[in-house]
Amino acid sequence: MKKRKVDLVVISDVHLGTYGSHANELLDYLNAIKPKKLVLNGDIIDIWQFRKSYFPKSHLKVVKRIIDLASKGTQVYYITGNHDEMLRKFSDTFIGNFHVIDKLILDLDDKKAWIFHGDVFDASVQHSKWIAKLGGIGYDYLILINRLVNWCLNKIGKEPYSFSKKIKASVKKAVKHISDFETTATDLAIENNYDYVICGHIHEPKILHKENKHGSTMYLNSGDWVESLTSLEYHNKRWKLYTYEKPKFVEEENLFEMEESLTN
Repeated sequence: MKKRKVDLVVISDVHLGTYGSHANELLDYLNAIKPKKLVLNGDIIDIWQFRKSYFPKSHLKVVKRIIDLASKGTQVYYITGNHDEMLRKFSDTFIGNFHVIDKLILDLDDKKAWIFHGDVFDASVQHSKWIAKLGGIGYDYLILINRLVNWCLNKIGKEPYSFSKKIKASVKKAVKHISDFETTATDLAIENNYDYVICGHIHEPKILHKENKHGSTMYLNSGDWVESLTSLEYHNKRWKLYTYEKPKFVEEENLFEMEESLTN
């Protein structure tokens, strides 16, 4: 299969090791591209919720594919997030083309890109980690139930439904949190003269031009591989928000993996 060449790819919030992670779909995507640079912008492996009983082959294949890309010349930058914060003790470690870092600044065609996960702006993560971890477990099971419901809806010819997106849209506090996150990130980027600020963390894929009285910047969020199945791609001086369209057989394959894990 001919692979699509891309200058830069940014993915985040894959949450390998949890029931909600769409590892098969991500593997399809990674197998279809040939990036010069790949930025893994946090929460790739979910160490918070890691279970010895659940790390299926598809999740391991994603890890192997990333290593394979690095061995074939792709510069891979693993930026630590809150769910994989244990890796922060290895920050600034370089092994060949594989880098573990906390943040990244890239020059993209004479423009500066500031890339970091974004949990630094989240008070619940910084000050009440046990609450955030408990919420993460609840979110994982919500996604699992949602996947089962959508499998049933698919069987009867109905459109899929997202519980978490419905909750986010209906809870004013969640909407405000997302807006505040974007404003904080872009204000800091403008203050430091960055042309692009690229985050993950809040599972809200977006490309948005933002400005204040001091200037302007472009805010980008790579989304996630739990619900949105999105990445950011930069090629030929242009940004694109890529959304994976999953075939039905992949969804059923993931469901089988979850059922198998629960019965073992």
